[in-house]
Amino acid sequence: MTSKGFFNAFNDVWMLDGVRTPMVDYCGAFSQLSPTDMGIKVAREILKRTGVPATDIGSVITGNMAPGDFGQFMLPRHIGLYAGVPQEVPALMAQRICGTGFELFRQAGEQIQAGACEAALVVGTESMTRNPIAAFDHRTGFKLGAPVGFKDYMWEALTDSAPGIDMIQTAENLAKQYGITRADVDAFASKSFAKAVAAQASGFLAGEIVPVANETFELDGYASRSMRLAGKAKEISADTHPRISPVEVLAGLRTVFPGGVQTGGNSSALVDAAAAAIVASGAYATAGGHQRLGRIAAAAVVGVPPEIMGIGPAPAIRLLLARTGLTLADIGRFEINEAQGAQTLAVGRELGLDLARLNVNGGATALGHPLAATGVRLTITLAREMQRSGVRWGISSACVGGGQGIALLVENPQAA
Repeated sequence: MTSKGFFNAFNDVWMLDGVRTPMVDYCGAFSQLSPTDMGIKVAREILKRTGVPATDIGSVITGNMAPGDFGQFMLPRHIGLYAGVPQEVPALMAQRICGTGFELFRQAGEQIQAGACEAALVVGTESMTRNPIAAFDHRTGFKLGAPVGFKDYMWEALTDSAPGIDMIQTAENLAKQYGITRADVDAFASKSFAKAVAAQASGFLAGEIVPVANETFELDGYASRSMRLAGKAKEISADTHPRISPVEVLAGLRTVFPGGVQTGGNSSALVDAAAAAIVASGAYATAGGHQRLGRIAAAAVVGVPPEIMGIGPAPAIRLLLARTGLTLADIGRFEINEAQGAQTLAVGRELGLDLARLNVNGGATALGHPLAATGVRLTITLAREMQRSGVRWGISSACVGGGQGIALLVENPQAA
């Protein structure tokens, strides 16, 4: 694989801290929550946790893929305003599909390094449940007997029309290319579940989660906003998808395609969630006496063939290493999004990766993949794990539908 693409090195850009909601199963307790409101919740919480005054935020950078209500156009602006960020501070929506959360850090790094701001609020938020049933064909009306074009937005978006295949098929292509078997994928998935359950039981995951309950957000002079959990839930404080999943149970599930390796049990879970972080310059952190979770050292983004889009993390990671002078052996922890089990295993085989350093607290198979929130969540988890385990360098990464890969290099200077 080539290492063409673009690369950013950041000299003094830091994640002060990060937080996320629980990741809640599709059509569960978060099914009535707007992505905007989930984003406001984590934005308010991260400002509270870091002690950063909202008035110090100079940029609001958000990500959300699918509209969860009719207010999506205003999502970046409303997250900033209802979090208390001054009206004069601009807000932006970025989109790089599954790589969106990483892109938020990359753009924050660019803005801070260019002197555009000293502190940025980054928020990724996604309701997979509220992906709409949409039609693009009927603005001029309905003709008698003509097909009605309403379709499931999320289901249709899983297909890349250029190669004419869906995302699961791209993983199946990688399974064939790298000799990955159904047993390999089920074993990998079972370990992902086990690691997530252990991380939950130990309390590690709770350290990055803000519980979510019914809540109203007020903004002087403007309409109030509110979150209301579905069903009888009063509060959700933990991820809902992790469960012990023995290989023999996973092996009994039907594959998506006959003769394939991917099933509903060894692919990323559908969940609703939001995640936020404060990214700031070192000078700002020092002046304010703020703790730092990790340094955002570099970012790389590459393109790969759409029909094997899942291999994207491999060349993105290679580009990071080539331009920073580091080697795989220098990287103590990897967080690579488990879009599909075969896809993640293919990346591992392409790189020759030691899987003992990968997703040590479970991955998206067990925890879930809320598209635009995923990269923020992975990078928060990575930085926290690096501090816990005392490693200096870590990489968070994901493949991107359409054929891209993105990766961030995070440093824990305390381990230097």
